[in-house]
Amino acid sequence: MSVLQWSALTPEDRPAVRALAQACLDHDGGLPHLVDDAFIDRYFYGDDTIAGRDDLGELVAVASLSYDEVGHRIASGLVHPSVRRQGHGEALVAWAREQALGVPIKVIAETMSPEAETLFAASGLTRTFAETVMHHDLSHISRIPLPEGVTTEPFTDERAHDFYIAYRESFGDRPGFPDPTEEDWLAWLSSDPEFRPDDSRVAYSRGGAPIGFITVSGDWIEQVGVVPTWRGHRIGAHLVVRTLTALKASGTEKVWLNVAVDNPSRALYERLGFEAYGTRARYEDRTGVVPEDA
Repeated sequence: MSVLQWSALTPEDRPAVRALAQACLDHDGGLPHLVDDAFIDRYFYGDDTIAGRDDLGELVAVASLSYDEVGHRIASGLVHPSVRRQGHGEALVAWAREQALGVPIKVIAETMSPEAETLFAASGLTRTFAETVMHHDLSHISRIPLPEGVTTEPFTDERAHDFYIAYRESFGDRPGFPDPTEEDWLAWLSSDPEFRPDDSRVAYSRGGAPIGFITVSGDWIEQVGVVPTWRGHRIGAHLVVRTLTALKASGTEKVWLNVAVDNPSRALYERLGFEAYGTRARYEDRTGVVPEDA
């Protein structure tokens, strides 16, 4: 078992944190944005930090604790693949709980490994959310026509309401649907600097009702939805392959999306040529938590 030297992170450690995050992504996959400056700062430079270095001084483990907008303690951490199963992950969980001073922690993990799954389960952390990160290399794109009479149009201010209706009717029947107002949802959509309105589409029935939609940001497919009465007509599949074709024509080399691990749509994405690239997840420390309705 390797013995690490533990200390707080410094600003000079950012390149080493980025290299550690990249090593974890290369080994396990996950959210590729994890190595971006904004994500490094958000997840690993919180109010409390800890870094583990090996006998050569290389950064091989890191964790951070911060506060969310309602005062919960949010923890994130990484352990280099070469030093796993040596108790360092357990040490980081213990450190986070100690620093949290009795406040239950919530864990953000944008890259997951089998070791992390085992560690979190053994530590009493409950998984509350998990998505598979998928990508398409655009080497082969299927051709899927729309049903007769169905048309699609790009996002414009005039069609913004139709996008919201398609979104709400597509996802409103799902457990945990956040049910944002139209104003809030459109504000979230338009606040994304990489939002691609020309490649985001809404599908209309022959009678002009919005029956499906897709939104695109950068090289990511953000949301795809079809209203329940129109599912099974390959509208969602058409929207996806149309987007792949448009992004390839614009010079994009790879297209990404996230899909919940228990969402049957994953099988559709696999048939369309997407491949899994790891998992991102959220965990909560529910040990000793008093229920809100108690």
